[in-house]
Amino acid sequence: MQTVVGVAVVRDGLVLAAYRPDGGWEFPGGKVEPGETDEQAAVREIREELDLEIKVGDSLGPGVDISPDYRLHVYLATAVAGDPVLREHSELRWFGPAELDENDWLEPDRPFVRALRRQL
Repeated sequence: MQTVVGVAVVRDGLVLAAYRPDGGWEFPGGKVEPGETDEQAAVREIREELDLEIKVGDSLGPGVDISPDYRLHVYLATAVAGDPVLREHSELRWFGPAELDENDWLEPDRPFVRALRRQL
């Protein structure tokens, strides 16, 4: 099973979310490449997708199967340099903790949203 990492990037108490062109909010990220750790993939994907430098922290819980072939793991991260650049998504937005539950999150991301709220 291939691992996909999502990254809950936090800056100044706000969490970055990305809106997919086909609908739904998600934590940005992507597939872990052969020879990479989840953390290395998270740093690479956020740099590629958002031109943002991050420091990866703890996992937000056990992985969630998103298909028969893919399992999603989401990590907490801190933005350390740069401002996010919109490249692959329709919209980027920083959400406060109270706003997290008010959004149309993709189903696989929802358990991680709940876990994230407990940590903010």
